Amino acid sequence: MTAIEILARLKSLGNDARRAHNTKAGAPDNQFGVKLGDIRTMAKKLKADHQLALDLWNTGNVEAQLLATLMIEPESLSAGELDKLTRSTTCAQVADWLNAYVVTKHPEKESLREKWMKAKDRWAARAGWNLTASRVNKSASEGLDLIALLDRIAKEMPTAKPEVQWTMNNTLGAIGIHHAKLRKRAIAIGEKIGLYRDWPVSKGCTPPYVPVWVEAMVKRQG
Repeated sequence: MTAIEILARLKSLGNDARRAHNTKAGAPDNQFGVKLGDIRTMAKKLKADHQLALDLWNTGNVEAQLLATLMIEPESLSAGELDKLTRSTTCAQVADWLNAYVVTKHPEKESLREKWMKAKDRWAARAGWNLTASRVNKSASEGLDLIALLDRIAKEMPTAKPEVQWTMNNTLGAIGIHHAKLRKRAIAIGEKIGLYRDWPVSKGCTPPYVPVWVEAMVKRQG
C-alpha cells in the first residue's frame, strides 16, 4: 500500500466521537478520529516498512504519525533524523508512541536525552524528560545529578509548557518513589507546585499528583 492509500483507509476508520476526544486532548485538525486499536491492527498487517513509515509521518496527519511509530526501524534513523521527527510531532499521543516505540530503542538515545534536556522545543524537551524519568524508574540513575534535577523541576515546572510538565512530573514522581533519601523533598515540591492536584481519576486509580502518587507506589512496594 502507498501512503495515499493508507490515509484513505485511515479516513474510512474514523469517527466523530473519537475525533472530538482527540481534539479535546490537544490533537490538531489534521486527524480522522481512528481508535488506537485499529491503528495497531493496521500496523500488524503492514509490518515494518521504514520508508513508508517516514512518508506517513511527513503527512502531518495524527493517525498516520501514530501508525508510523509502529513501522519505523529505529536503528535505520540517524540521531539527527530522530531529532527532526521528535520536533515535528503533532500531539501528546504521537509523542508518547514515538518515545515508547522508537526513541527508547535508538542506540544514541542517551546523547539525544542530554541534548533534549536543554531544548526549548516542547516535544524535544518532553522526550528528554521522558528518557530521564525512564532512567530513574529503571534504577539506571547513576550519573544523573538527582538533586540538580529536583532544583530544576522546582524552578521550571510551574511555568513549563503543559506537554513538558507531564514528563517533568514523571521524573519528580520517579525520584520520590525510587530514592528514599530524596522522597521528602520530591513530595514537598509536588505539594508546593500543586500540579495535577485536582486530576479526575476513577475509583481505584492513582492520580499523577506527586504527593498522592508517591505515597501510593511506595506503599504498594511494601
